[in-house]
Amino acid sequence: MTFLPKWPAFLKGKEVVIANAIIAILTIGGQQLFSFFTFSCPCHVGQNLIYGLAFLGVPALILLVVGFALNNQTWRLVTGKRSPLQAEGTQNQLLQCKLTCFVLCSITGRALVAPVTWLAVTLINGSYYVCAMSEYVSVYYYGANPNVTASDRKKILAAFPCSQLVPPELSRARDEVILLLRYQSQVAGWLLIAVVVITVFLSYCLASCFSPLSFLHFRYWTSYVHNEQELFDEATDQHSKLYAIQHIRKFFGFVPGSENVGEIRIPSLREWQAISGLAFLKLVDEEHYDYSLLHDWALKGSVDRKYLKLDEDPVTAT
Repeated sequence: MTFLPKWPAFLKGKEVVIANAIIAILTIGGQQLFSFFTFSCPCHVGQNLIYGLAFLGVPALILLVVGFALNNQTWRLVTGKRSPLQAEGTQNQLLQCKLTCFVLCSITGRALVAPVTWLAVTLINGSYYVCAMSEYVSVYYYGANPNVTASDRKKILAAFPCSQLVPPELSRARDEVILLLRYQSQVAGWLLIAVVVITVFLSYCLASCFSPLSFLHFRYWTSYVHNEQELFDEATDQHSKLYAIQHIRKFFGFVPGSENVGEIRIPSLREWQAISGLAFLKLVDEEHYDYSLLHDWALKGSVDRKYLKLDEDPVTAT
């Protein structure tokens, strides 16, 4: 019973590892479903290679792009980099470049989890590799016609992934080719896993060696950054809500959720038109923006004061 309460403390600070493990597990499950429902080798010369490599590489590329897109650090790194204010605020170009490279490496490492998992699992499975490389295997077939032409030989090899297309006298040769290709594919998959694991381990070791913080100081810094981000998000939500309330009150005459609302404001047709349509950030001065059309309208100054008291009859009220 005393062991259970230690789990939260053990898992704290390991959110990245847990997230990567979940991504890898989901990728493995997705790969298995993807292979079962969609993959069917064409068993035709010239098409096997394209089909196999497409199923091997295209999903990995898509997962890589999605990994970059879903990482908030990517957008923190690129958003506003062409802004004049950003250029003015950059004092040390060398330090900024080093920091950018460090963050980019971190983002890339996180984004590579899913595509590397896809490639490793796919290679260990072997089906895609067998389909792609079957026509390029150099073997002598038992019972095959020695006078067969090179083009006919390629056609025979390309049909090997589809057992129903292979003549009975070539079944033994087909089994040998399939075993050879699966061996190559699985060895490549395990080598990829070994290289990735060693690279990740050495990267963490080097990062820890060159860290300016001690072990406990680093844990404190990680906890601080996490808590600061949570509190910042809460403050952002509350601040923006309070700021928006002022503009909503000016337009409608009351705040949503208020009790005992005595009167409401009746916006004019021109005001409805002013807050409707597409809106982009509008530069007000050197330091501030208008965030929306309603924001822009509320800051323009005086508005008409046509109100409707709620205790009056709406039909007779003027």
